[in-house]
Amino acid sequence: MDGLLIDSEDRYTAITNKVLAEYGKPNLPWSIKAQLQGRPQPEAVKIFSHWAQLPISQDEYAAKVAALQAVYFPESQPLPGVKTLLSKLVSTQATDQPVYIALATSSHKRNYHLKTDHLQDLFSVFPEPQRVLGDDPRIGKGRGKPLPDIYLLALETINATLRERGEKEIAPEECLVFEDAVPGVEAGRRAGMRVVWVPHLGLLEAYKGREAEVLAGLTGQHKEEEKSEPEKEADELTAARMQSSGSPGKLNDGLANLLLTLEDFPYEQYGIRPA
Repeated sequence: MDGLLIDSEDRYTAITNKVLAEYGKPNLPWSIKAQLQGRPQPEAVKIFSHWAQLPISQDEYAAKVAALQAVYFPESQPLPGVKTLLSKLVSTQATDQPVYIALATSSHKRNYHLKTDHLQDLFSVFPEPQRVLGDDPRIGKGRGKPLPDIYLLALETINATLRERGEKEIAPEECLVFEDAVPGVEAGRRAGMRVVWVPHLGLLEAYKGREAEVLAGLTGQHKEEEKSEPEKEADELTAARMQSSGSPGKLNDGLANLLLTLEDFPYEQYGIRPA
C-alpha cells in the first residue's frame, strides 16, 4: 500500500528526516531505508538505531514519530495510475473472467486509518473482509514480510468468500502481487505468486544491478560481507522464521516483472480483461 497505492512512503521519509534534523543528523539515505522497508519492527529498529545514533530512547523516538504521523499521513494521496488500475480490476467483476482483489499491508490499524480514512473512494474497492493489516492477529508474531503469511492470508480471505458461493477457489500460482518493497517481493515469491515490482526510484537506484535478484526474491542471499553488523543481526532474527516458509523464485524465471509506474498497466500480459 505505502509507496504503491499512495504516497505515504515519502511521508514516512519526511517524518524520519524531521526527527533526524532535530538532532543535527543527516537525512535518511535510501541505502539505509531500503534495509528497513518491510522488516518487522524489532529488526528495523536495530538497523535504524545503529545508523542514526540518536541521543534519545526508542520510546521517545516512537512518540515523536507517532505525533508527526498524525499530521502527515492524513495528507496521503493516490500515486499515478492507481485509480485507473483499481477501477479496471473491479470492472472485471462484470465479465466471465472476474478478478478478485485483496489488500495486504504491513501498516497497523492506527496508521492505516490515518492514511486512508480520507480516501474511502479509493479503498472502498477492497471489501472489508479482504483487507489484511499488519497487526491482524491471524498473522503470527514475527511473521511479517519477507515471509509469505500476509499474502497467503489475503488469498484465504478471497477463497473463504468463494467457498461460501460454491465457486472454485484460487490457487497461489493464479495470483498477482503488486509490491514496491523488496521484502514484499520476496514474500510474494515465497507465497508461490507472480509479482509486479513497482519501486520508488530511490529504491531502484539502491538495488541497481541486482534487479533480477529482487524479482526472484533472492536478495536475502547476497554475500554476508556486504551486510552491516546490525543487518546481519536482524537477518539472524528472521532466519529461524524462514524455515518452512516457501521458497523464493529463480533468476529470470519470468514470474516477476519490474514496472516504473502503474500507469498504462499491461492488462493483457497478465490475462486480465477489464470490462
